[in-house]
Amino acid sequence: MQLFKHPSKQDHKILVAELYTCYAPAMLMYIRRKVLSQEDAEDILLDVFTAALESKLLSELNAYKRRSWLWSVAHNKIMDYHRRTKHRVHTNLEDVEEDLFDDERDMPEIAVVRGEAHALVRARLHTLSDVQQEVVRLRFAHGLRSAEIAAMLNKSEAAVRVMLSRALNSLRGIYNKDGEESHDGR
Repeated sequence: MQLFKHPSKQDHKILVAELYTCYAPAMLMYIRRKVLSQEDAEDILLDVFTAALESKLLSELNAYKRRSWLWSVAHNKIMDYHRRTKHRVHTNLEDVEEDLFDDERDMPEIAVVRGEAHALVRARLHTLSDVQQEVVRLRFAHGLRSAEIAAMLNKSEAAVRVMLSRALNSLRGIYNKDGEESHDGR
C-alpha cells in the first residue's frame, strides 16, 4: 500500500493554475514596483509561473510553503532581471528623436530617391543582352571576379572583362542620355 501518492502532471498544472489565479495580481503589482516597465514585469511573472510548472517540489509543499516558494522565486527573478540590465543602457525614444535622421542618407526622402534610382538601373539592365545581364549580375550581385565568371560561363577571362566593360558603358550611356533628357525637359 502506498502512503503518499505523487500528483499527476495534470494535477500539477491545475495546482499552478490555481496559484496563478490567487497570487498573480498581487505578485504583478509587486514586480511592477521593482522593474522599469510593465512588459518586463509581465515577463518576470511569466518566468515565475513557468518555474512553478517545472518544479517537482511545489506539489509536495503545503499551502503556506507554496506561497513562500512563489514569492521567493519572484524575488530571485527580479534580482536576475536587475543583474542582466545593470550594464544595459536604457534610452527613451523621445530623447533621441532629433538624432534619428541626422545622417542625410537615412532621411525618408533620400531613401525614396535612392529607391527610384535603383528601379531605373534595374529597368536599364533589362535593355542589355542576356549574357551581359548575367555577367553584371555575377560580378555585382554575387561579387565574383572575372576569372570565376569566366569559368562559370565557359569563356575566357578577357572575354568576360570585355563583356562587363561594354555592359557598363552601355548602362552609363543609357543613364547619361536619360539624365540629359530630364535636364532638357525642364
